[in-house]
Amino acid sequence: MSQYKYLCGFGSHFSSEDERCPNSLPVGQNSPQQCAHGLYAEQLSGSAFTAPRTENVRTWLYRKLPSAVHKPFQALKTAKYLSHNWDEQQPNPNQLRWKPFDVPTTQQQVNFVEGLHTVCGAGDARTRHGLAVHVYLCNSSMDTAAFYNSDGDFLIVPQQGVLDIVTELGRMSVAPNEICVIPQGIRFAVKVEGPSRGYILEVYDGHFCLPDLGPIGANGLANPRDFQTPVAWFDAAEVKNFQVISKFQGSLFAAQQDHSVFDVVAWHGNYVPYKYDLSKFMVINSVSFDHCDPSIFTVLTCPSLRPGTAIADFVIFPPRWSVQEHTFRPPYYHRNCMSEFMGLILGRYEAKEDGFAAGGATLHSIMTPHGPDFKCFEGASKAQLKPERVAEGTQAFMFESSLSLAVTKWGEQTCQKLDAAYYECWQALQNKFKLHN
Repeated sequence: MSQYKYLCGFGSHFSSEDERCPNSLPVGQNSPQQCAHGLYAEQLSGSAFTAPRTENVRTWLYRKLPSAVHKPFQALKTAKYLSHNWDEQQPNPNQLRWKPFDVPTTQQQVNFVEGLHTVCGAGDARTRHGLAVHVYLCNSSMDTAAFYNSDGDFLIVPQQGVLDIVTELGRMSVAPNEICVIPQGIRFAVKVEGPSRGYILEVYDGHFCLPDLGPIGANGLANPRDFQTPVAWFDAAEVKNFQVISKFQGSLFAAQQDHSVFDVVAWHGNYVPYKYDLSKFMVINSVSFDHCDPSIFTVLTCPSLRPGTAIADFVIFPPRWSVQEHTFRPPYYHRNCMSEFMGLILGRYEAKEDGFAAGGATLHSIMTPHGPDFKCFEGASKAQLKPERVAEGTQAFMFESSLSLAVTKWGEQTCQKLDAAYYECWQALQNKFKLHN
C-alpha cells in the first residue's frame, strides 16, 4: 500500500486504517459502545466545536490506549535555545543576514527537539496570536520519544538531510525541496541519518491554508491535489519506556509512559499532517513588463482577521522563465509594512548571489529598506533582455508576516553567524542622477 494519500482539497474528509488490522473504522458513528479490536476512540480537535463548517477541523483516532495514559509532565530543559522571550534584546531595525547555521558535530548527539533554536518572533502563545521562526540543527533520531506543539502549527522546511517523520496518523519522508506541516497537537518523532538542518515557521493564530487565487482562476500556484497526507500505521513493537514531550506556552515538558504514542490503528477526519513537493508549484509571472509582487509565489498562508493580511505567508522563488520587456527584472528596491525572513534551501539567490548561502537567512524588518546588491543591479540594468531561465538549480523562500519580529539573543549573539558586513553589499551603488538627459 502507498505510504501517502493525496490531500486533494483542504477541508476534505479522509479515512485510513492500517492494512494489518482491517475493519478498524466504525461504520455509521464515531464512538461506538465498543470499538473494533478493543480500540479506544479519541477525537483530536484543531478548531472550536462550533467553528463554521468551512473552518471546522477534527480527526477521530482509533488507538490501543487513550493519550491520557501517561505520568505527570515535568519541566524539560534540553532545548536551551528554544525561546518565546521577544524582549531579551534591544530592537534592531538593520538589515540582518546570517551565514549558514552550524550543524552538530559527530561528537555531540542532538535530536530534533534538542536542536530547536529560535531566531525571531512576535506575539504570545497564551493569547494565540503571533509566530516564531526557528531553525533545527540535529544529527540523531528520536527513537523512544515523541513531540507535540500545544502552541501552534509547525511548517518545516528541510535544507540539509532527509527527515523521516513518524506521526500519530502515519509516516512521512520529507527531503530538501519538500515541506511538511504538523498541525497543533499532533504527536510526531523525527528520525535522521546524519547532520540535518532546516527552518520552521510556527504560527499561533490558526492553521495554514491555501491562498485564494482571485483573478488567477481555479488553477495555479500550489494545487491542492499535490499535497499528500500519510496513511494509518501503528508501531507493533513493545515499548516500556517512552517519553512524550510537550511544547506548552513556549516551554518544554516531558511525561513518561509505558507504551508508544504511535498506536493509532485507524483514523478519519480533516485534521492531518501533510507534505508538499515545491517543484510542483505552478509559477505565475509577467509576460509583458514589470516585476510582479512576491505574493504571486505564496504556497501557504495563515490569515489574520484583516482581509488580505497574513499572520504569516510561506513564499518560494522557484526556477522559472523571465521574459519581461523594458523592465528591471530582479526584485525592486523596497520598503514594506511586513517583516520578511528569507532562507535558502539550495543554489544561489538571483538578487544576491554572493553572501547569501544555503542554510543561512536574512531578516528585513518592517520598513527596513532592501533590494538587489550592487552587482545584481549593475548586471540587470545593462543586460540584454531576452527570455531566460531564472533561479535554475535554486530554491529560496520567505516567511512574511504583518507582525514586527524581534530577534532572540541566540539569533543576534550566541549563534555567532550574524554577518556584520551585510550592509556593505549596497554601499557601491552610485548617484547617477542627471538633470538633463
